[in-house]
Amino acid sequence: MSDNETIENNEEMKAEKEEQVVENIEVLEKAAAEKETEVDYKEKYFYMAAEMDNLRKRLDREKSQIIKFGLEGVLGDLVQVVDTFELTLKAVRMVDDEQVKNIVIGLDMVNSQFLNTLKKHGLEKIETEGKDFDPNFHEAIAQEEGKKKNKIISEEQSGYILNGRVLRASKVIVSK
Repeated sequence: MSDNETIENNEEMKAEKEEQVVENIEVLEKAAAEKETEVDYKEKYFYMAAEMDNLRKRLDREKSQIIKFGLEGVLGDLVQVVDTFELTLKAVRMVDDEQVKNIVIGLDMVNSQFLNTLKKHGLEKIETEGKDFDPNFHEAIAQEEGKKKNKIISEEQSGYILNGRVLRASKVIVSK
């Protein structure tokens, strides 16, 4: 074998090896790209799963808020009916007729039953008798002289709380 043939042989082998290296690099690059795509899909999957979980939690919170406070408008209107009913009871109690007193007893029972039904749905009266004035629950409509400062002297209109939220503040007279 001559030197020329050996050189040609070496060059052919070198060219084949270079070709093989290029092919190997292409295969490795393709494998790396596929691996990267697989990682992207996994990341996107975990991101979407987290988003779905957050959405489910948010919808559960909103649903519970709707259930808790969905009756706010209706119960707010019924509070006015309770006010009128209590004013009527107060006026009828002043009559001395025996028949009227029996009717008052029945009306008291209806009023009590009505308030208990409202309480079952989360509506409660704000207590004012003997309490300190709290602007979060009470609205001062007047001030009078009293023994202790900022004590509620009397309630002019009942206030109500719906599931922990003030529906209507109590209108009260406060001592100064």
